[in-house]
Amino acid sequence: MVKKAIVTGADGFIGSHLVETLMEAGYGVRAFVLYNSFNSWGWLDSLPKEKLKEIEVFPGDVRDPNGVRKAVSGMDVVFHLAALIGIPYSYHSPDMYVDTNIRGTLNILQACRALGVGRVAVTSTSEVYGTAQYVPIDEKHPLQGQSPYSATKIGADKIAESFYLSFGVPVVTVRPFNTYGPRQSARAVIPTIITQLLQGEGRVKLGSLHTTRDLNYVEDTCRGFLELADCEAALGKAVNVGSGREISIGELASTIAKLMNRDIEIMTDDERVRPADSEVERLLCDNRLIESLTGWTPAVSLEDGLRRTIDWFENAADLSRYKSDIYNI
Repeated sequence: MVKKAIVTGADGFIGSHLVETLMEAGYGVRAFVLYNSFNSWGWLDSLPKEKLKEIEVFPGDVRDPNGVRKAVSGMDVVFHLAALIGIPYSYHSPDMYVDTNIRGTLNILQACRALGVGRVAVTSTSEVYGTAQYVPIDEKHPLQGQSPYSATKIGADKIAESFYLSFGVPVVTVRPFNTYGPRQSARAVIPTIITQLLQGEGRVKLGSLHTTRDLNYVEDTCRGFLELADCEAALGKAVNVGSGREISIGELASTIAKLMNRDIEIMTDDERVRPADSEVERLLCDNRLIESLTGWTPAVSLEDGLRRTIDWFENAADLSRYKSDIYNI
């Protein structure tokens, strides 16, 4: 019998890749995309037509409990990825982040509880840890709400934990570190660097250059989702998914320029610098828990993942959606 899975946020970067990963694994897939009057399915629109025909697309909004319940009905597994994720925009509109990230997660959990869904994977983020108090960061590291975005994700994580402890909802909280790859949004640092190099003259505007991040290729992240959703021992836990290596933003920019055979002049743009107390200075994942639970380890090296990402951007049919001349928040 074919397992049925729904992916919320399927129109986004990781969500669209996860849809493909699930299809390759033999799942029947329902893709929950944000309803809009343009009938846009986000990055799903870039998939081959024959693949799209195999996906059941459900337009809706995770803030709508009635629509969520209908979307979840009949599913064996729910992968909840829908969220507002831009940190700079969360400074501007924190109310929207509470509504989408906290209330949206609550709606998913309420529906899964009422309908008896067999497994729920709720997406967290390494941003919930804030600046590392020790490295590598394991799942026992304190949580710090250094931005409205991270605070709402902490809230969502804790609601998921409460539904496991209070009602026995079979939920695992998947906590990816910095995922990258083809289709990533323009607000992320790697697309920012690549598109500026492709469309400019080697001048790249960035924020803080000294901060470090743990970068994980999107295929590895998606594989982590599947393995954790299939792991009984992971229920009730928050589990890191990361590479276990770190790189500074400045070094990352230089590495990308070298792989692209481009000269680079890095310019610090004050508009892109987070408020001092909100900046996450260092992220480095301790991925021993997921390895012990599932055997998962990252398979794609940073250099290989960056090459694949650069190749995608260089061959993208339309780069107009990547407005490299402005700061995407």
